[in-house]
Amino acid sequence: MRDDRWEAALDQVLLLTVLLGRDMTDSLARMGLTEARAHLLWELQARGPCTQRALASALRVTARAITSLVDGLVETGFVTREPCAADRRAILVTFTELGRVTAAALADGHRELARQLFADMSAEVFDGFDTGLSHVVNRLRTVLAEKAQSAQDGS
Repeated sequence: MRDDRWEAALDQVLLLTVLLGRDMTDSLARMGLTEARAHLLWELQARGPCTQRALASALRVTARAITSLVDGLVETGFVTREPCAADRRAILVTFTELGRVTAAALADGHRELARQLFADMSAEVFDGFDTGLSHVVNRLRTVLAEKAQSAQDGS
């Protein structure tokens, strides 16, 4: 395979990320969310009520950043902070009804976009796409890990 085909394929992947990013930003804005706040809601939906420390770890952000994110979601009515019954010192971040409905809408939108993008693909084409995409994602993870290691070794 020639390098120009590889570059054209990478251009398509980059265009895909731009289009998906634009769609996500627009959709989240209509819901009153930013990408970071939506990510927190997604994690909270997956984990159930949990501490800010657990959310910070899941989102790989600092304690200060998670406090700011949760503050914003509390102010806009998506979550509350509730005392933890098992540990009086802990505070749990919990969905409000608006947060629960919004998180469900995020999951529904995710499923619907997947259906819109892939439903008309034959199983053979989809399987090839899925296999190729998995390969690219794994290669990118390897390349990024090698870059990080090289940067660390050079420091």
